[in-house]
Amino acid sequence: MKAIRLEEPGRFAQVNLEPASAPLQLDEALVRVHRVGVCGTDLHAFRGNQPFFSYPRVLGHELGVEVLDVGGQAEGIRVGQYCAVEPYLNCGTCIACRRGKPNCCVKLAVLGVHTDGGMRETLVVPIRKLHPSKNLTLDQLALVETLAIGCHAVDRAGLEKGEFVLVIGAGPIGLGVMQFAIEAGAQVIVLDIQAQRLEFCRGRLSVPYTIDASRENALEALAEITAGDLPTAIFDATGNGRSMASAFEYPGNSGRLIFVGLFQGEVIFNDPNFHRRELTILASRNARPADFSRIISLIEAKRIDTSPWITHRASLSDVVAEFPLWTKPETGVIKAMIEV
Repeated sequence: MKAIRLEEPGRFAQVNLEPASAPLQLDEALVRVHRVGVCGTDLHAFRGNQPFFSYPRVLGHELGVEVLDVGGQAEGIRVGQYCAVEPYLNCGTCIACRRGKPNCCVKLAVLGVHTDGGMRETLVVPIRKLHPSKNLTLDQLALVETLAIGCHAVDRAGLEKGEFVLVIGAGPIGLGVMQFAIEAGAQVIVLDIQAQRLEFCRGRLSVPYTIDASRENALEALAEITAGDLPTAIFDATGNGRSMASAFEYPGNSGRLIFVGLFQGEVIFNDPNFHRRELTILASRNARPADFSRIISLIEAKRIDTSPWITHRASLSDVVAEFPLWTKPETGVIKAMIEV
């Protein structure tokens, strides 16, 4: 079976893996991988700065797949269906799982991060991690996971209709946050340092307010947009330590700060400034099963338009050559899609 494996930071290789041949367990399915979305986690792994990561590793956790075989009976899952994959392999018994939060399971293993993922032709996954759709394309199904990250983050924040929300970072995760903040009726502001991405947010997602932090004073711009109040929900989707530390300056009094991006280090903030405004800090990790079903329904109902997202494509065989180009800002990648 053909696969692409990240051997070490900065070096992919095409390899041949043994196809899954052992009998499937009753709770398992064999799937044919057709689409693999590339996200920030993959880019960080390529650069060598992804936490909780070891090499070599087959990347790929944003997957659009076709069911080839199932080990047992499963309600709603049958051979031939197209599905999105929930790539978070949880134990089901730890404190987080017992509380209905498998996204932060004590023993969590994420496909393509802690265990080999989907940059290969076939894959065995737990049946319960498959989310089928009769109508969505394989491209759309591969985008469900990255949208789910934003969906969960917005749920964590408990947004109110009409409140000002700042999203820092207009990469794929930030874009997912924007989609669901808009869906919640918030007034969305985007902060980034790349003019091309800010233009994408205005033109393709109809985000009303954008701030180019490479040219503008972010705090002054936020005060002007919000008539001095400042936003009451700040989502940092950068995974950048300096950005995350700066984010503490942006919430209005009684606001909250939601860290969606992950930074491998310490984030330091001024405690009196934090206490004076009685801020709330929330971490948002992965997504929950219900998020996948909800997103599929929203896309099917055309309430979320995925058509602007995919800007670059490559076949599995071309990944070794193409992937390094996707790490460069000048290539203008929003979302790259691998066709297997």
